Amino acid sequence: MRRHPCFRALTAHSPKRLKSPLMLVLGIETSCDETAAAVVSDSGDVYSDVVRSQIASHAPYGGVVPEIASRDHARAVVPVVREAIAASGFTLAQIDGIAVTSRPGLSGALLVGLSAAKGLAWATQKPFVTVDHLVGHLLAVLLQRPGSSAPRPEYPFIALLVSGGHTAIYRVNGPELSLVHEIGATRDDAAGEAFDKVAKLLGLGYPGGPQIDRLAAIGNAARAGVTLPRGIADHRSFEMSFSGLKSAVARHVASLPSPPQDQALADLCAAFQATIVETLVSKTVRAAAREEVPRIVLAGGVAANKGLRARMAEVCTRRELALFVPPFSSCTDNAAMIAYAGALRLSRGETDTLSEGPATKTALLRVTRKGGGKR
Repeated sequence: MRRHPCFRALTAHSPKRLKSPLMLVLGIETSCDETAAAVVSDSGDVYSDVVRSQIASHAPYGGVVPEIASRDHARAVVPVVREAIAASGFTLAQIDGIAVTSRPGLSGALLVGLSAAKGLAWATQKPFVTVDHLVGHLLAVLLQRPGSSAPRPEYPFIALLVSGGHTAIYRVNGPELSLVHEIGATRDDAAGEAFDKVAKLLGLGYPGGPQIDRLAAIGNAARAGVTLPRGIADHRSFEMSFSGLKSAVARHVASLPSPPQDQALADLCAAFQATIVETLVSKTVRAAAREEVPRIVLAGGVAANKGLRARMAEVCTRRELALFVPPFSSCTDNAAMIAYAGALRLSRGETDTLSEGPATKTALLRVTRKGGGKR
């Protein structure tokens, strides 16, 4: 099979090295703009992980177009699944179950993955299980990827899940939905959404987070000449807000005689990123202190941000907190985390029927109310 240039594939182990696995699961992920499939054991060993990115398709529009995403998933899901099975070294007959993302995400995109997973489960008569995308991100730090010897956190841990669509702090007492408790979340924009919108405003293209992170590394926030607001700075609150920050950057740029360029652009990116990072780090560390949990985990696509990683590591070291950060491949959307979360569900004897449908909202209980106003 010819590989599409947008595919990213990873083969972790040979089947001969597999030591009596309790469960081998094929996971499928199509919640947004990446078509992914992976084979993972319930111990977290990743045997294959294939991701097909749609960035090139959405970049001209400055963001994800749901209809384009759904159609691209429909074209890609079968070859991606085939490649994931082939790269794992196993056959479909050796797979013990099928896991798929069912929520949250774009309805049409989720439907493609669900349809593919249901078809496979029905045709092979294998157990079928759905996974909440956010639970997958929270458990991604437990994956054992090839060449990685990073320690895995024990439960409970405090997790900062930060991505383009979600930003929240959780206490994770275990892998089940009932054991994950939200401590605080954003009332409006997710941090990743703020990154992308500000990057678009500054002419940096899509996705904007990596571009801002790159420029922030060579910028100086003190030279930016702007004071940016930190939403909900109240130390008693674990809620966050990033829409005001985005608007403040827009007003600052509008006040300039010309759009910032070169070093001025890097300095503004540094100021913007530092404001978001300080909010995320300070609230997460205070949550760990309140919960008396000495372990912090970063999760989600924005967990790949180098500025966030460095600042969180610095503060955790000073506060004597253990920090666990997944490799970049486990931060962005991937099917390995879905397969692993599904394997844990199947190992607990849980299964779903083929009547399961997509949902745009997470099944995790929310405590943060969206929008402004007093609480």
